[in-house]
Amino acid sequence: MIEKNSSSKSNTVYIISIAITVALVLWGLISPQSFGSFAKALNGGLTKYYGWGYMLTMNIFVVFCIVVALSRFGKVRLGPEDSRPEYGNVSWFAMLFSAGMGVGLVFYGAAEPLFHFGSTPFGAAPGSIEAARDAMQISFFHWGLHPWAGYSVIAMPLAYYQFRRNTPGLISSIFIPLVGEDMVRGAFGKTVDILAIFATLAGITTSLGLGTLQLNSGLNMLFGIPKETVVQVIIIAALAVLYTGSAALGIEKGIKRVADFNLWVCLLLMVSLFAVGPSLAILNAFMTGLGDFISGLVRESFTLAPYGGEYSSFLDSWTLYYWAWWISWAPFVGSFVARISRGRTVREFVSGVLIVPALGSFTWFAIFGTSALHLEVVRKIAVSAEVLKDISVGIFNMYSYYPLGQIMSVVMLVLIVTFFVTSANSGTFVLAMYSTNGDLNPGHGRMVVWGVLMGALAAVLLLTGGLQNLQTVSLAAAMPFSLIMICSCASFWKTLTREEKKNEDDRGCS
Repeated sequence: MIEKNSSSKSNTVYIISIAITVALVLWGLISPQSFGSFAKALNGGLTKYYGWGYMLTMNIFVVFCIVVALSRFGKVRLGPEDSRPEYGNVSWFAMLFSAGMGVGLVFYGAAEPLFHFGSTPFGAAPGSIEAARDAMQISFFHWGLHPWAGYSVIAMPLAYYQFRRNTPGLISSIFIPLVGEDMVRGAFGKTVDILAIFATLAGITTSLGLGTLQLNSGLNMLFGIPKETVVQVIIIAALAVLYTGSAALGIEKGIKRVADFNLWVCLLLMVSLFAVGPSLAILNAFMTGLGDFISGLVRESFTLAPYGGEYSSFLDSWTLYYWAWWISWAPFVGSFVARISRGRTVREFVSGVLIVPALGSFTWFAIFGTSALHLEVVRKIAVSAEVLKDISVGIFNMYSYYPLGQIMSVVMLVLIVTFFVTSANSGTFVLAMYSTNGDLNPGHGRMVVWGVLMGALAAVLLLTGGLQNLQTVSLAAAMPFSLIMICSCASFWKTLTREEKKNEDDRGCS
């Protein structure tokens, strides 16, 4: 068994991870043009030559989660047999949803349907009723089962190993059943953990920068605060204080409380917009979108563009981009979800992490996407043109045409802040875990270091225009991580099978 308190590996991983990240940032500062060219070429090459791999592996993750939940292993607990869930269902769902997707839904809830409405990939005339329906189907597909399946295939094995086998909370622990403890303790395990740290740090840092731009856009529209770098650096500094402080408070006192707040504010906004918006159209859109999602799931899950054309450009910019982004976030979100899922059965876990969040996303898009599309299709108010120019202003444009729009916009700004804080504080917590050999309750010192480093990186990259480049480089981690996640599925199934056989042998001996 790997020693949890061993410091040599964690210090090596910690130092190398910071060195690689700082080197990339210095490259972006010193030669932003060459860094940008490298990032663009790397991501473009991976999308072109491994796009099929992103699509195939994400489909495998969905199938694996459903199969393992419905199999004889569905009753296996992610912890000792006598363990029970550490957190109630509401708080558990609030934390995993906030960490894995909340800030993205706020950003894209109205904007993505509007974007596809004005530029549909399925052949419908832009701006038509058919385009509106296609836009909702695409949004449901992108935010449905696939992202959560990717998180699940990391979280399930990690929770099982760290709570049932007492292994460190590290991505490399997944490989113990496949390659043995010696390789996991050595260079192979360190490489896996360094890759996990880089993907997490780059993903959270770029999300911090992009979220800052959205906040600045909202403040500009609502209060006239100028869109400039000084304001954006102040926003980053304020967010860094909030997410680092809440992470240092721990899960129970910090992360859980912010996540619970997010959930209630989300419900308030959804109920408010449903009440003042096109309520009947929202209900119809939810039912239609759910039906279109189910009927088109297999087709869209396997459709690429072997002969080029406009659909190829759509895949590169949206579906394959999303799939790579979810995979690159899987180590961080999966590790955090594993940390808060002790005591749940496999079947309960899959239901809560795969099905419930997907339904939550569908509800969010049905309310916000339909309210935005209703302005275009029924009221003939052109709002999609602005979204095509700047996607970050989509939801604020939509609110301005509904009663209580100003108030809901202000509440939405608060939600953007708290959703991002929940993603970032869970990311800070996981980075501290990774760099203390998987300690499930890492010290405050490492959290502060990672929190400050993320804020500083975001500010520096924002000032030099390198945020998109670091984001693009971080997506490159999706290719090797997709293979790691396939190994995770194989490792978990192998472990469950071995344990079942051992239990049968023990019963036979008795």
